[in-house]
Amino acid sequence: MTALPLTLQRGACPALSAPMMTGDGLLARISLIEAISPEQLADICRLALTYGNGMIDISARGNLQVRGLSKISAPRLDAEVRAMKLPLRDGLAVEVPPLTGMDDSEIADPRPLAEAIREASRGITGLAPKMAVVVDGGGILRLSDLLADIRLVAVGKHDWKLLLGGTEQSARVFNVLRETLVVDTVIDLLKRLASLGDKARGRDLVRGLAVNEAVPHTSSSSSGLSRASAGIATVDPSQMLGTSPSMTTGNAAASPFELFVLSDGLHAVGIGPAFGQAEAEDLIILCDEAARLGIKTLKPALDHSLLFFGTEIACRTLRDFAHANGFVTSTTDPRGHIAACSGSPACHSARIATHEIAAKASAECADLLDGSFKLHVTGCPKGCAHPQPAALALCGTADRVSLIAEGKAADQPFAFSSFADTNATLRRLADLVRSERRPGENSAACLARIGSDRLAAAATGRP
Repeated sequence: MTALPLTLQRGACPALSAPMMTGDGLLARISLIEAISPEQLADICRLALTYGNGMIDISARGNLQVRGLSKISAPRLDAEVRAMKLPLRDGLAVEVPPLTGMDDSEIADPRPLAEAIREASRGITGLAPKMAVVVDGGGILRLSDLLADIRLVAVGKHDWKLLLGGTEQSARVFNVLRETLVVDTVIDLLKRLASLGDKARGRDLVRGLAVNEAVPHTSSSSSGLSRASAGIATVDPSQMLGTSPSMTTGNAAASPFELFVLSDGLHAVGIGPAFGQAEAEDLIILCDEAARLGIKTLKPALDHSLLFFGTEIACRTLRDFAHANGFVTSTTDPRGHIAACSGSPACHSARIATHEIAAKASAECADLLDGSFKLHVTGCPKGCAHPQPAALALCGTADRVSLIAEGKAADQPFAFSSFADTNATLRRLADLVRSERRPGENSAACLARIGSDRLAAAATGRP
C-alpha cells in the first residue's frame, strides 16, 4: 500500500491523505461538504477503533479527526474512507453554514457560489495550507466567528460583501459586489495570495495598504477585481447597493446547541462531545439511537458539534438521550464555553492536561462561564483551539501556567500559576467576578472592567 505523506510542520493542515504527527500518533482529518447518515458516521467510528486509538475529534470548523493512527494504519484508513463514497472535500476549504438550503431566513443561498469557487480554484497552487474561504448567506446559524482569509456575506439576494482576514467582526471590508463579479474577484485574490508564497494569508492583502489603494492583482483580464473597485471600502457597507444595516453588522453566530425549526417541517438539533473529543464507542451509541429514531442525516458543524436532522420529536428525544450520556446539548452547558485543545499527552507541544483542567473548570466555575466569552485552555502558546483573543486564557508553559486577559495565548500574561494550583487559581478569579459583577453585567464585561492588575492580585491570592 502506498505510504502517505506526513504533515509535521507548524501551520500545516492535516488531511485524510496527509496525516499529521501528534503526541498520540498520526491524526487524519475527514472534511465533508454535505450531510452523511448516522450509519456512515458510525462506520467511520469503527474504522477509528480498527486503525486508530478510538478517539475522534470534531474540530471548531466541523471537521472529523481520527487520532492515534500509525504509518501502516493511516493508508488503510484513507482507502476505506474513500471506498465509502462520502462527500469529501477536495481542494480549497470553501465553507458554508451547516443549515444552508434548509433555513428560510437566509438572505441568499451560498452553495452555488461556494461550488463555483471550489471548481475555479482547483488550478491554483502554492496557497497556505490552512487557507479558508467562507460563503455565508446569513440565516440563524452563521459562520461569523470562524476565521477566514476571504469571507463573502450576503447583503442582498444578489449582492455580497467581501472581507479579508479574521472573523466577520475583525476582518477588513474589501468591497461589496454583484453576484456576477464574485467568483472572478475571489479567484483573483487567491492568485495574488499564491504569488506571495504559502505563508501569505488574507490579512496580508490589506496590510500596509493606504485607503482606496488598489490591491495588486494577477491579471488584466475582465475579472471582477478592477483597479477602480479594488480599494478598501471606507464607507458604511449598508450604504452600498441599497443594503440595510441589519444585514452588515456582523452579529455573533448563534450556538449550534439548540433545536432549530427548518423548512418543510424539518428540525435540527445540535449535540457535541465535551471539548470537541469523544470516544468512538460513545459516538456509535449516539448514531445507533439516531437511526432508531428515524433520523436520516447529520452534519459535523461549527463549535465542535454534530447537527442531526429529523422530526421535532426525534430531535428532542435524541437530545435527551445525548444529555443522559454526557454530551453537550445546551447553550447553558458550561463545557460549551471552554475552548480546549487536545493537550498533553495527545499533543507533542502541550505542557498541560487541558481537558482535565477544563472539566474541573466547568464543574467548579460554572457561573463564570456564562456564554459571554470562551475560556481558552491551551497546552502551548500556539493556541490552536482559539486563535483569536479571549477574555481569559490559560496557557501551559515548560514550568507553569500563564494567565492572559483580553489576548491570545502567546500574549503577555498578567499572572502565573503552578500546574497543581491552576484550577484553584481559576476559582479565585471566578469568585472575584462573582463579587464584582454589576446588575446586568456579563462575565466578559466584568473581567474587562476589573483589569489585569486586580486579576493578578486575585490569581496570586493577594488582598
